[in-house]
Amino acid sequence: MAMFVHLTAAANAPRIRRAGIRAVSHGQDGARGVYCFPVLPSYTLTHQWMRELGRFDRRGGRVAVHVRLDDAQPVLVGPYGDRMRSAQAEIPAAEAVRRVAALNDPRGWEVFVPRAIGRAEVHRVRAAPQVVGWRYRPDAHGTRPCTCFGCRVRGGYGARRLRERLPHSLDGPPPPTGVLLARIAAAGDPGDPAELEDALDWFGRLRRRRGPIAELAHLAAHPDHRVRESLVWAIGDWRTPGVAELLAGLADDPDPDVREAVAGARGLVRRGTADAEPFPAG
Repeated sequence: MAMFVHLTAAANAPRIRRAGIRAVSHGQDGARGVYCFPVLPSYTLTHQWMRELGRFDRRGGRVAVHVRLDDAQPVLVGPYGDRMRSAQAEIPAAEAVRRVAALNDPRGWEVFVPRAIGRAEVHRVRAAPQVVGWRYRPDAHGTRPCTCFGCRVRGGYGARRLRERLPHSLDGPPPPTGVLLARIAAAGDPGDPAELEDALDWFGRLRRRRGPIAELAHLAAHPDHRVRESLVWAIGDWRTPGVAELLAGLADDPDPDVREAVAGARGLVRRGTADAEPFPAG
């Protein structure tokens, strides 16, 4: 039997002891299940996600739930970033433990069980120190933090002072839609990729539900794949008529980055969220 640890809010402990761990987390390609990590000889590596998860949920601290899975249980394993690229490998649980234990640096790795964890599989639930592990990403300590809209954590400790001390070049109100469309038109035909990418990036930052899809649709045929990928992320969560058809055409794009962007945009719309917690509560 392979042993893993699942970190969750202490408030969930009574329910987990009674009924197990629910499959509420989202894995790659929208799968539902439970995130965990192999129990390694190193206590720090085993509980490495504790501090990072504490940034998202402060409901009275977190507990460590030890679970035993059958060695043949299929799981997904890989670094957190591989989940975003749908690149995590599906292997048996015992092989996942062996693979992670053999790594020189397993920080940032995770194991995803594509189902709920039954009560009989819960070995024990115990309190754990809340200050173990890394925050943001491995080796983030000592590097200049990014304060752009995508990286900063709203409401986090010291977030306002950090933004005041390190203002980002893209902070402030975005250009009006008319100005952005004029920039796209002035870029020419087919258009300078760098200029088009910058304008499309601003469209993505507008955080609107509707946009000028008719004026942007021609960029789906741009010869530079980076422009087509930027277009996907700019319009991916719009509710404007015509967006779904445009994304359907780009889903068969010859460039894998564009196809991946379409899958990611569709996943965000389907879940109704812009981000997912690495180990959501059990």
